[in-house]
Parts: sequence; structure tokens; C-alpha cells
Amino acid sequence: MRDSTDMVHLGRDGWLFLTGGTNRVRQQYRASLPVAWRLWRWRRLIEARTAKAAALGVRAFHVVVPEKLSIYDDRLDGLELDPALSPARRLGTRLARSPAARAWIDLVGPLRAARDAEPPLYLRTDTHWSQEGCRFAYGEIMRALGALPPADLASRPFHDHDGVRDLGAKLDPPWRETMRVYEVQRDAVRVYANPLVLGHEARGTAADLHVGAHVVFRNESPAADPRTLMLFGDSCSHFHPIFLTGLLAESFRELHFVWSASLDWAYIERVRPHLLLVEVAERFLARVPADLFDVEAEDARRLPVRDDAAGI
Repeated sequence: MRDSTDMVHLGRDGWLFLTGGTNRVRQQYRASLPVAWRLWRWRRLIEARTAKAAALGVRAFHVVVPEKLSIYDDRLDGLELDPALSPARRLGTRLARSPAARAWIDLVGPLRAARDAEPPLYLRTDTHWSQEGCRFAYGEIMRALGALPPADLASRPFHDHDGVRDLGAKLDPPWRETMRVYEVQRDAVRVYANPLVLGHEARGTAADLHVGAHVVFRNESPAADPRTLMLFGDSCSHFHPIFLTGLLAESFRELHFVWSASLDWAYIERVRPHLLLVEVAERFLARVPADLFDVEAEDARRLPVRDDAAGI
């Protein structure tokens, strides 16, 4: 076995950790001036977002999904890294003394406290949390939002899916892992998906779609929280209801999901959700967004016509 990209660290008991890549993950765990400056900018951004949302009558919240490095440092086996320098942990410390303190949902502390749980909170061969880790974080988020999870959510059906995950794919030969996938969607109905989502789904290439995906779910269950939630996030939320998006769609009357770390204030103002939740994977703290995303422009964008005869 070898790492074909020099981006992956092999830890104890087959645990794989992302350390490199375009976000230079390991470098973010350094006590350097560039990192400190970037975290200061993130604090100011969250403060500005919280205040702007409040002016619209919207309660804003921010949650960072920790890297495996921040939670399972006890399984690194030979990689020197100080988990106290986790960007998410340091940002949370800064926000604790901020006017936006109540807008911050900490996951580092709760996930570290539960890291010995079985099944594990993260997948061994993937950067993402497991379904169990996502559900655990969902509980923390719901508490912060002042909402109650559906009583029967834990009893929803599931299936096991075996495959090569994003870190396992970087090894030669690739490693496989079985992931338990819960079919949480029951009451929520997807009432809108933009052409990017529909186009990729029709082609069978939904796994290739990231930034720009936009979906809306409606939930008429009497048990659903009557509020509208708008979620800006990434693959830890996802437009397919397997992670946070699915869990939150089953919990609120209406859920708008936009795959973007950058906000679209015009869209927020049009919808006027009761709650705004921004989810960011910890490694993406490497970039501070400008909040210039244009949902309407993305919704007007179509997939280019595929020439199936090309190359024949």
C-alpha cells in the first residue's frame, strides 16, 4: 500500500487522515500569523453576518464540521499535530468573547467527548463523518436552534453500501469501506431542484456536483417545526438527503439548501427564513468568502450538452 498523492496519513487501525490538498490541511494546525489573521477575518465575517441577518429578522448560526485530525488525534500514530490548534477550536474561542457568541455552534468539544463511541463518528477511509457522527452533530445543532428532532428518526430504515471513499481512493491499491446509510426522508418532499441538480441526476453524475446545487424541501407533517430554515453548506450537508440536509428537512416545515460557503443576501431577503444556518467543513476555513454568491444566476445555469460520440 502506498499513498499515491502525499496527501493522506495512515494512522492506527486503518484510519486515514487528510493532511494535504489545496487547503493545506495540516498547515492550518500551526500557530502562525497567517492562520491567526484568517481566523480573525472569519470572526469579523460571522459577526457581520449575524448582525445583518438580525436586521432582517433572521436568527443566524454558524457551525464548523471538524476534521478527523481535530477529533481522532489519538489515532494519528506518528503524525505530530496539536489538536488544541484546530482552526475550529480557535475560532470558537475567539467567538466566545464576541457579540456573535450565541451564533456559534461548537462541535469540536462534543464530538471529542464522544469519540470512543461505536460505531465511529467518522468513516475510516473518508474525510466525512459517518451517519452516526452526522446524527450526533444534528442533535447539537437542533438544541442550538431550539428545535426537537422527530421522535422516530432513529428507527428509520437503512442499508449498507460498500465502496471506495474519498481518502481510500488516494491509495494504491484503493481501500474500500462499508457505510451504513439511513433512509431518513419520509415526510419531507423535495419541491425544487435547480437545473444543475436535475441535469446531473438525469446523467447519473450527481456525485460530480458540488458548489451551485440548490434544493428546497417542504414538510407538512404536524410534528415538523413550523419554521423555515435556510442552510448554506457543503458535502457534510449535501443536496441529496443523506447528511444534514436530509435530517433538517425531516425536522422543519421548509428547508432551503444552497451548496456554497458564500452567502447570497438577496436570496435570504427574498425568502426571509426564520433561521439561517451556515455549515463549513473545517478545512475550508482556509478561505474567507466574500458573500457574493448569486443563487439566481446559478439556478439559470444549465449543464453543457454532452457529446456522447466524442472520442469514438
